[in-house]
Amino acid sequence: MEVKWKNGTSRPVAYAAQHPWKVNWQIPAFKRRVFIGVAGLIAILSYLPVFFQHIEQRNGYVLHDFILRLLPSHDVSVPIFVLIWLSAGYTLFRAMQQPEVFICLLYGFLFVCLSRIITIYLVALDPPMDLIQLKDPLANRFYGKAGFITKDLFYSGHTASMCLFAYCLRGPREKLLAGLAAAAVGILLLVQHVHYTIDVLTAPILTYACYRVAASLPVLHRSLLRRVA
Repeated sequence: MEVKWKNGTSRPVAYAAQHPWKVNWQIPAFKRRVFIGVAGLIAILSYLPVFFQHIEQRNGYVLHDFILRLLPSHDVSVPIFVLIWLSAGYTLFRAMQQPEVFICLLYGFLFVCLSRIITIYLVALDPPMDLIQLKDPLANRFYGKAGFITKDLFYSGHTASMCLFAYCLRGPREKLLAGLAAAAVGILLLVQHVHYTIDVLTAPILTYACYRVAASLPVLHRSLLRRVA
């Protein structure tokens, strides 16, 4: 079996499996999907500071969370930061190797951001009692002038991102490790009282819906890409 290139030449399947980006980049539809996804994500990330400033000024409801009442709040920003960005770095590394993972991660994150804008807008909540500010110098850049937002609650973006990494990765072992890291981050967010329990528990479900939509997008040469571990 051979793969046709844009210039009319052919390459064997083994070459395509070893160079999936080079093969797929020859296809205009794949390029368009990348450009549209990147442009959409840039547009949403540019809007987030404005949106966060808006929701921070409104009043919301305080939930009576019995689990948080049982957990004394502690600052666990460092382990949260380490788990999130190590997982993000590894997933991006795998995405650079596997175009299918890249497309799934790109559009999955795009849909997660869109869905969180909708759910946060519809569900106005005030932060939990005894909240300790989460110190994340990278993520906090998207919060605008405030530097830290307390009302972007339903559903948890940190937990959602970690779950998305686990869903997008292909290897069983790496999916398991990413899933355990996601569970750890969710628990640590509750320890720091950054989110209500419902914010963390619903994140895997809503993120999975976003992932399924992203995964349903047709990816060219899918059968070849699956050969790349």
